[in-house]
Amino acid sequence: MSLSITRENFDEWMMPVYAPAAFIPVRGEGSRLWDQQGKEYIDFAGGIAVNALGHAHPALRQALNDQAAKFWHTGNGYTNEPALRLAKKLIDATFAEKVFFCNSGAEANEAALKLARKYAHDKFGVHKSGIVAFKNAFHGRTLFTVSAGGQPSYSQDFAPLPPDIRHGMYNDLQSASELINDTTCAVIVEPMQGEGGVLPAQKAFLQGLRELCDRHNAVLIFDEVQTGVGRTGELYAYMHYGVTPDVLSTAKALGGGFPIGAMLTTDKFASVMVVGTHGTTYGGNPLATAVAGQVLDIINTPEVLKGVKQRHDWFVERLNAINSKTGLFKEIRGLGLLIGCELTPEFAGKAKLISQEAAKQGVMVLIAGANVVRFAPALIVSEEEVSTGLDRFALACERVKSGVSS
Repeated sequence: MSLSITRENFDEWMMPVYAPAAFIPVRGEGSRLWDQQGKEYIDFAGGIAVNALGHAHPALRQALNDQAAKFWHTGNGYTNEPALRLAKKLIDATFAEKVFFCNSGAEANEAALKLARKYAHDKFGVHKSGIVAFKNAFHGRTLFTVSAGGQPSYSQDFAPLPPDIRHGMYNDLQSASELINDTTCAVIVEPMQGEGGVLPAQKAFLQGLRELCDRHNAVLIFDEVQTGVGRTGELYAYMHYGVTPDVLSTAKALGGGFPIGAMLTTDKFASVMVVGTHGTTYGGNPLATAVAGQVLDIINTPEVLKGVKQRHDWFVERLNAINSKTGLFKEIRGLGLLIGCELTPEFAGKAKLISQEAAKQGVMVLIAGANVVRFAPALIVSEEEVSTGLDRFALACERVKSGVSS
């Protein structure tokens, strides 16, 4: 007999670094989930922009099952066909000429920062070690990446932090130019800050960073962990802006729910990473790369990418209608299917309350800080699911507006 599980078991057995919802999902299909009691939820959280094709997509299940029947793992002393096929697909679809596989976005960013330091040391000397990042950024939870992230609340408890990391103001080119110089080895930036409030970069800002990096021989790293794999309506957000980085990190939606990360770069920068320079036991795992290859085949099509832009319009039109009735939101912003609703001063700090009330009404949404409600649904969410989910979200907003809680 299997062990009976309740939400209280989390508090009893798990390290308290998360505060999960009061319900436990047990089954999903498309953009719907059901909990232990059989209650249905429309999922606009998408596992934090991970479940790009929804839950239990038949093609992903088939890819996983087919590979699981062959072999699961060999380690990096051997290569495998799914990893090589996925690498070629990523190279063909992007600026990249070389790929490094890992298991998460944090690992991809860690690899990117290490590559930048190694390249600078090899080509210019150890004095060129500075990293410029941006306030309110999020790049992962390793000591290196959490230090690069511009949110002290995530890093302040782990001092001393890695040195030579400075933070400018996002979308402020003057701020960046005051930090970037000939001792800078890398600039790392999100084309749209996700955790930092769903804030898209201005095109001139990214263009300016590209020019500054070229002038000072610094590596330009785009963290596309959240914006990549179709999320903005382009395969990667750099394509939306027409600004090409030297290194790109990708994860989240790349596996459609199966853990995988990757760092993409060119031969020029990859050349400094020789045998033993960096590695990971599970990176390029055949299960993960088999699933990710199928994800890429489905998403990197005109039909799906164009559909993301159409779905963006569905969401924004309806969210504006909800806002005209409730007046909760100061701004509705984002690209593609990463959308943020920033609260007005009157309702400041209530994003979490709105997300909790939404769950009670049967729709899952995210937050991005205390003042932004975030949407990151499946890229193939149906019009009916959008309509039904936003009906439920509207009810949640109305209840918060009136001060009523279920």
